Amino acid sequence: MERVQIKERVYKVIGQVLEIDPAQIQEEHTFAADLGAESVQSVELMAGFEEEFEIEMDEDEALSVQTVGKAIDFIGKHLR
Repeated sequence: MERVQIKERVYKVIGQVLEIDPAQIQEEHTFAADLGAESVQSVELMAGFEEEFEIEMDEDEALSVQTVGKAIDFIGKHLR
């Protein structure tokens, strides 16, 4: 899967979980400070990414990812 496809699906999940327009999301945004994700939503995001991409991620490792761009790269590594 190409990075642009991963990015599109990551934005979709973020939009659904955080109830924001995916068009407002940028790769440099942090989940907490820029997008307003609270800790419970971080777990929901991780679960959403796992479901969307049919992967399993290490929880501690996944929750240490702070920006949208890093999440795209992190998921990309799990898909290879």
